[in-house]
Amino acid sequence: MTGLNISENHYCDPILTPHLTRLYFIVLIGGLAGVISILFLLVKMNSRSVTTMAVINLVVVHGLFLLTVPFRLTYLIKGTWTFGLSFCKFVSAMLHIHMYLTFLFYVVILVIRYLIFFKHKDKVEFYRKLHAVAASTAMWLLVIVIVVPLVISQYGNNEKYSEQHCFNFHKELVRDYVQVINYTIVIIVITTAMILLAFQAFITLSMVRKLHHSLLSHQEFWAQLKNLFFIGIILICFLPYQFFRIYYLYVVAHSKDCNNKVAFYNEIFLSVTAISCFDLLLFVFGGSHWVKQKVIELWNCLLCC
Repeated sequence: MTGLNISENHYCDPILTPHLTRLYFIVLIGGLAGVISILFLLVKMNSRSVTTMAVINLVVVHGLFLLTVPFRLTYLIKGTWTFGLSFCKFVSAMLHIHMYLTFLFYVVILVIRYLIFFKHKDKVEFYRKLHAVAASTAMWLLVIVIVVPLVISQYGNNEKYSEQHCFNFHKELVRDYVQVINYTIVIIVITTAMILLAFQAFITLSMVRKLHHSLLSHQEFWAQLKNLFFIGIILICFLPYQFFRIYYLYVVAHSKDCNNKVAFYNEIFLSVTAISCFDLLLFVFGGSHWVKQKVIELWNCLLCC
């Protein structure tokens, strides 16, 4: 029976292509560059700011995920998993944990920025630095003590899997309660993203109507432009996977045999979520005076035309 399960798992493995290897290698390099770059910027930022604390936690999330990427690359290159099934489950779950925690911190950053805009405040910050540290510590304790053990204890434990072939836990999705949880998460993420996009569109259009040609000379507009980075990453990296997830869940639940092509596409869409590690690099470049100057020159050039 075990041999049959292993054989089926091997058949259902997503096709390992050089494209995934290149993508994760780029993610590793770009992610590390972003983490290192943002550390120099954080020294100058207000440590009591809610946005700053969210960015710091984002650095931690990306850093923890990037530690698992070399193991994924090793597997993609060798084609065989040699680090044990338990660690395979952990590395596999980390990609999902990274995606949803990153999305959560995006939501926090964007909501805070929207509150600043609508309430006409300069910033939203904690009363003391200790409060900021306490809030972050409480959140990470929640993740480490409850979320991570819960995910790892339930992730890939209902079926037998090969220790040589990793990231292949699709059989768990057949169960009704797992389907319900996945569909619920998909609906929440997509709905939240659409609401954030609607708010951002309203704010951007309001500023364009109000400021017109002097748009780029206002610091408030540049703050909203950074919001577009986060919105763009959500739309490009997260939403395609969430929309495809609906189809993937349906196929897994209604197909007796594994569809290798669908499993491969799911792996591709899932790997694209890792590109969100570039957000810190974009955040640093977005605050660069040189970049602002070039954007202003381009804007003025377009107005002249």
